[in-house]
Amino acid sequence: MTDVNQQKRDHLSQLIAESKLGGGEKRIEKQHSQGKYTARERVEKLLDPGSFLEFDKFVQHRCASFGMMETRYLGDGVITGIGTINGQKVAIFSQDFTCWGGALGKAYAAKICKIMDFAIENKVPVIGINDSGGARIQEGVESLAGYADIFHRNVQASGVIPQISLVMGPCAGGAVYSPAMTDFIFMVDKSSYMFVTGPDVVKTVTHEEVTKDELGGAHTHNEKSGVAHFLCEDEDDCLERVRELLSFLPRGNFQKIRKNASVDSSIRKNNKLENFVPTNSKKPYDMKELIIEIVDEKHFLEVQKDFAKNIICGFGKFNGFNVGIIANQPQVLAGCLDIDASSKAARFVRFCDAFEIPILTLVDVPGFLPGTDQEYGGIIRHGAKLLYAYSEATVPMITLITRKAYGGAYDVMASKHIGADINLAYPTGEIAVMGADGAVNIIFRKELKGLQGAEFDKKKAELVENYEEEFANPYRAAGLGYIDEVIFPEDTRHRICHYLEFLKDKVVLRPERKHGNIPL
Repeated sequence: MTDVNQQKRDHLSQLIAESKLGGGEKRIEKQHSQGKYTARERVEKLLDPGSFLEFDKFVQHRCASFGMMETRYLGDGVITGIGTINGQKVAIFSQDFTCWGGALGKAYAAKICKIMDFAIENKVPVIGINDSGGARIQEGVESLAGYADIFHRNVQASGVIPQISLVMGPCAGGAVYSPAMTDFIFMVDKSSYMFVTGPDVVKTVTHEEVTKDELGGAHTHNEKSGVAHFLCEDEDDCLERVRELLSFLPRGNFQKIRKNASVDSSIRKNNKLENFVPTNSKKPYDMKELIIEIVDEKHFLEVQKDFAKNIICGFGKFNGFNVGIIANQPQVLAGCLDIDASSKAARFVRFCDAFEIPILTLVDVPGFLPGTDQEYGGIIRHGAKLLYAYSEATVPMITLITRKAYGGAYDVMASKHIGADINLAYPTGEIAVMGADGAVNIIFRKELKGLQGAEFDKKKAELVENYEEEFANPYRAAGLGYIDEVIFPEDTRHRICHYLEFLKDKVVLRPERKHGNIPL
């Protein structure tokens, strides 16, 4: 090997080593002291060992203003590239807080856009790890343009490839809108923050005293705003849960419904469910227990579990088929649909439909939550989102009514009338316009008028009992073909697996249009 060649090799090795140092040893130590990994460590821990291929590691900014040329880092503060997670191809970028606090400039944004374009063109999921103080002020409008270029790509990628955001530090100002347009957001307790305006601005404008954690911490966005989807204990937990989520997702919208190997028998009986649903319609039960009992290996990944708890959304497998599950939760607000639950479920349905993931809907819903707060907040509009999402979906849809299905909520929760392929019910199913008590008050108000005391109670109890015998069951709907079959609860898993096998090649053609106008 010639001396010149060796010198070139040494120079490359030196540049690679320099690029790996980011903002330098002191800043790396500070990152570690805060319980945080560096941008590069996060990538290496998330991806399969040895699979990462980095792009643009020698890119540097070209800003000459405010003495910026005196400080230039190889990679310009963001790491980008491709690799695999559990063998699945992904594209990734990771913001480096050790370089100017992760602030975004023109070259930095161009790197992210490049890897997003690569992901879209090659139909692989894109993962963004966010840890940045915001725009690089020294670069002015070029930083703002960089954000807009990223936002535009988020929209182009939506429904084409899965987009996953990890917020593992600050994410403020305009920077929040990129994660907000992705499919899933992970946040880490006590170290993740998202807000459009920080505590100081809030205090100046509204005179409210609020901490960063209260304003935009992981608990706030997982429990109150619904912006985030997963709350993680620490960074290791976050990275592991991203790997878990990806096991349920396809590479992109081009992949049709796939069946993976399963060690759990499709004909496994669910004996636990034989008398699981209470016959007393006012008695609550935990719908999550039912879900866990019927999915493969009892593995259920819940999405947004701390937000709008009256509805459950998440992923499970049935005989190897990845399935999105939406279910009313009788333990919270009796399973009523409200503003937050409707929006949460609607977005989840649309994600599943975009990526050819079959949908299972488990119904136990007494109706929409009443009250002025709900009406003034637009429950009509938000409830219509869920109705729209189900009606628009073309993936296989199976609906199971476990108990109550009352009023408009019966229609909205993937009824036969809005496109479900298979509609089932347990013998405990109650399908009616409303509950027996309310129905009797309306239908028989003349007969009850004037009655008092024991006479009133006796007459009403008799009327309620008669109404329940005639209407509080699934057989009238089954007789009309709105319910395809009334099944024994212990056969739930077997039936769902069997139907999925038949529905996997479903094709639905919709009228040509640019797009519908969902009631946002």
